[in-house]
Amino acid sequence: MKSLDLDIEAMIPHRGRMRLIETVLAVDAQKASTAATTAEDWPLYRDGSVDALVMIELVAQTAALLEGWKRRQAGRGGATGWLVGIKSADFTVSRLPVPATLLTEVTTSYALEGYAVFEGTVRVEEQVVASLSVQAFRPEEEG
Repeated sequence: MKSLDLDIEAMIPHRGRMRLIETVLAVDAQKASTAATTAEDWPLYRDGSVDALVMIELVAQTAALLEGWKRRQAGRGGATGWLVGIKSADFTVSRLPVPATLLTEVTTSYALEGYAVFEGTVRVEEQVVASLSVQAFRPEEEG
């Protein structure tokens, strides 16, 4: 798994234990791929595993990375906070073991000004464990 040498925290607003993304595998104007390893300090951890709902956050963070990367390419700084809603979510598992490497891929489906729709998948090895569609709204930036 080859990674890109990018400063993730320069592109997403997440910090500390809420920053789940560890590695950027690929990113361009339409798609981003990331990797993360489940851990005991993750949100929704209990008894050796994490709840599958955490994959919603992985898709949202990968979408934020994609948007933050595009903003940096345009000379506008990293990502700002987004409000995210779930349009659809299908999970094939209810819990994920710790540790497990999760590969997340997000593609921009639609974008207009401060609103965007992203399609995302999360895999453990070759098995797709989640398919999601999320919508994101970025409040107006000042000045």
